[in-house]
Amino acid sequence: MELQKSHYVGMGFAIAILLVDLFVFGLKSRLVFFVAGIAVLVGVLPFLITVMIETGRAREKEMMFIEFTRDLVESVKTGTPISKGILHAKGKDYGSLTPHISKLVNQVALGIPVKQALRTFSKDVNNPVIGRSVTLIGEAEEAGGLIDTILESVAKSVSEIEDIKKEQKAAVYNLVVQGYIIFFIFIIIMLVTEIKIIPMTLNLPGTQGGIDILGVQAGTGGRLTAEQLSLPFLILLIVQGLFAGLVIGKLSEGSIKSGIKHSVILIFLAYLVTTGVRVILVKPPVPT
Repeated sequence: MELQKSHYVGMGFAIAILLVDLFVFGLKSRLVFFVAGIAVLVGVLPFLITVMIETGRAREKEMMFIEFTRDLVESVKTGTPISKGILHAKGKDYGSLTPHISKLVNQVALGIPVKQALRTFSKDVNNPVIGRSVTLIGEAEEAGGLIDTILESVAKSVSEIEDIKKEQKAAVYNLVVQGYIIFFIFIIIMLVTEIKIIPMTLNLPGTQGGIDILGVQAGTGGRLTAEQLSLPFLILLIVQGLFAGLVIGKLSEGSIKSGIKHSVILIFLAYLVTTGVRVILVKPPVPT
């Protein structure tokens, strides 16, 4: 992913918010962590939006490639060579694939071999589905034979892949929603445990010293507080959000890479909710 102007703007705003946060609240205030989370979210948001846009653009390119292949089929069926069929695509609108097809048309018009031009086209588009299809078309064009039949098969194959992706996405949509709901319930359980249940158990007889929970050790005669438990619980939520997001992405889109955006959303959701609730509900410790 290449850095764009929006990325620099987001990072600039994030740094500005962090500096104002530290200057206004200071490190001793619990509100500083909540605002810091918002600042990091502002910095990461442009990257997340770019990933989502690129994912949608990749799907659009696959759909437009189907249209391009069908146009080639119509041209080849009339007895036109595939090179002439590519030239006939000049000036047509293929959405986000239009610049790449225009470059392909110009290369063929300059006399570059179709197979080499298609190889450059595949490299520029950088899409695995289109790449496999273009390789097949190039080999078929070089070998000769029933090129129209091969083009029809390629278009049908890409179309079926898109249909399978749509069916898969529709089938697992409920699972994605359930994953977010379950994670939100998990956040609530962790907050109730940290803020309500554990402080209640510490008031029971025999729990006043030497208690070790998640690596947090209360001193002799001391008592664990929500402040001491906040970091271990937050780490637990972040780890849960990371892997839950990866699983959601794998189920919904068939790629762990696609789950990164879900992981980012869940991690920031956990961080902002937990820090915000602590600011509102947890009383600061009274200095002794």
